[in-house]
Amino acid sequence: MQVKDTFVGSAVIVGRRFPIVHVHDNNSIVEVSSFNTYVRGSSGNQMPTSKSPHCSKNDYLRWKNCQGRDFTINGLMFNPYSEKIYDYLGGIEDIKKAKVRTVIPAATSFHEDCARILRAIRIAARLGFSFPKETAYYVRNLACSVARLDKGRLLMEVNYMLAYGSAEASLRLLWRFGLLEHLLPFQAAYFSSTLFKRKDNGTNMLLVLFSKLDSFLAPNRPCHNSLWISILAFHEALVRKPRDPLVVATFALAVYLGGDLPLAVDIGQSINRQHDAGFAELLEPRMRGKKGLLAEVKDLAISMRQALTEMTDEYYVANAMAKIPQAP
Repeated sequence: MQVKDTFVGSAVIVGRRFPIVHVHDNNSIVEVSSFNTYVRGSSGNQMPTSKSPHCSKNDYLRWKNCQGRDFTINGLMFNPYSEKIYDYLGGIEDIKKAKVRTVIPAATSFHEDCARILRAIRIAARLGFSFPKETAYYVRNLACSVARLDKGRLLMEVNYMLAYGSAEASLRLLWRFGLLEHLLPFQAAYFSSTLFKRKDNGTNMLLVLFSKLDSFLAPNRPCHNSLWISILAFHEALVRKPRDPLVVATFALAVYLGGDLPLAVDIGQSINRQHDAGFAELLEPRMRGKKGLLAEVKDLAISMRQALTEMTDEYYVANAMAKIPQAP
């Protein structure tokens, strides 16, 4: 609350049990959390209070604070004045091993804060890390608990996964650990219908689209959430009704040209390059006149808008989840 009061009008509190504050500064967001963070409603005295006689007061305070962190690699502390790194949890060793490991037993950690499950996926996807067996087991078996999070927190976590250059890896991990159906059920239904396998490469159109998006993004160069949401709706529209590649290309041109559909159609008709129709969402190319191309591009736009509407409607979401064998 002190942070929010300091940045009046530009700070938003996110999270119920472990509050953090998003401070909006120009076009960026700075995430601020307290040095001493405990579950709301707790006494904050869960940690041992005794310390070694060889441990200084500052060392003890840092160590005690680290015990409340989620993952060992997030328990590293850096003193910018002395340029010294403090590692009380073995975080450096886990970085060397490329592992995302919880500070306390994974079952306890994820029961305490189920948002840590999504953070584990995000970190693993962004850094290319893996999970120790215990962490992986509870990520999968407690996946359904993320449904308890409020919608704002879920949107924030999904945005972290899809808007910062690691969307393809995030989607793969979300599917692998049974989380995709709780966050993006339409996309989970698509994965299920295509019998997607972990090692499939280049045959899943949704992953290819996000792989292309990732090539333009980075943790310090994210996109707005409207872009990845539009990609989801665009792909869902193609799943429902596959299109000629030229229709898709012309639609993309219209978007790029700021909605100038007549110009996009003119350019589209001049394209004579052979299109790739190697995805189930794309039909074999065929000849058509200007009016026919215009009508099909408009129909794709309508279908995309309908898909976007249904992706946020509880009735249609429930129907999508019913198509996923592993969804409860």
